[in-house]
Amino acid sequence: MTNSETPYSPVTTQPAANPLSRRFSVAPMMDWTDHHCRYFLRILSKHALLYTEMVTTGALLHGDAERFLRHDVSEHPLALQLGGSVPSELAACARLAEAAGYDEVNLNVGCPSDRVQNNMIGACLMGHPALVADCVKAMRDAVAIPVTVKHRIGINGRDSYAELVDFVGQVHEAGCESFTVHARIAILEGLSPKENRDIPPLRYDVVAQLKRDFPTLEIILNGGIKTLEDCQTHLQTFDGVMLGREAYHNPYLLAEVDQQLFTSSATVISRAEALSQLRPYIAAHLQSGGAMHHISRHILGLAQGFPGARRFRQLLSVDIHKAAAPLALLDHAAGLLEGR
Repeated sequence: MTNSETPYSPVTTQPAANPLSRRFSVAPMMDWTDHHCRYFLRILSKHALLYTEMVTTGALLHGDAERFLRHDVSEHPLALQLGGSVPSELAACARLAEAAGYDEVNLNVGCPSDRVQNNMIGACLMGHPALVADCVKAMRDAVAIPVTVKHRIGINGRDSYAELVDFVGQVHEAGCESFTVHARIAILEGLSPKENRDIPPLRYDVVAQLKRDFPTLEIILNGGIKTLEDCQTHLQTFDGVMLGREAYHNPYLLAEVDQQLFTSSATVISRAEALSQLRPYIAAHLQSGGAMHHISRHILGLAQGFPGARRFRQLLSVDIHKAAAPLALLDHAAGLLEGR
């Protein structure tokens, strides 16, 4: 969530409309999965589990907690991802999340950036399994909602399978039952976060072995998954799949998630109908003083692979910044989706 955004709805304590399932989820992504993005994605899929951007314990405990926790009731099922490594602080933040109505709290043990490493957040914690276990126990003791962990298969210098088993084993003993595993190691020196999402090779076989060795744990696969066909294949081995960049850049992929992965009998929503359902939300945001690009940047990927798609993206990424009547421009863009 950026400082330029204006409040648009109160924090909700209403429980999830659908039972919490991790069969398909959209990954927490910094600067991307804010509340506007999640509202849009929920229009496309009623069952996908959505995650917030990572929020640090410091931001919640010493910043504007209400702003970071704010979400719309429609976003459920919804999980808050936390970044931190002090058990008491994570416990306090988990309590805030539960009070705000979140359905799950997830601990980030996968982010490789230098900035978070310096604060003992993210992937560097894979080198400290006992500390992660203490963090998980503190959060589990503090709240009744599930506490989960998202992590890598290792880090440079601690990338053997035995060390991965040790990490999962210790964290499981602390009470964690669900692990979302990014099937790459993280290289903590010399690679950017972007490079860490591409350069270390994907090792689905390692995660599959983890599932075999911990058959009672819920193991969610993350990393490199691009299609619903991929999802269906991986769901034969794993308990769930998590998509990141593909779900953001090609969000219409979510339109068939409920039908293909959750056996929903609902009609698949069209691109045009999705934008039509989003329009009142955009209008309300503009009425409250917000800017169109806070929301429009998240929907550019709705238009791909058909005549007019490029013009749609240009209207909502370039022309929108100089539009005197942004809703009229939105309606013009919506016309390009008719029949899609």
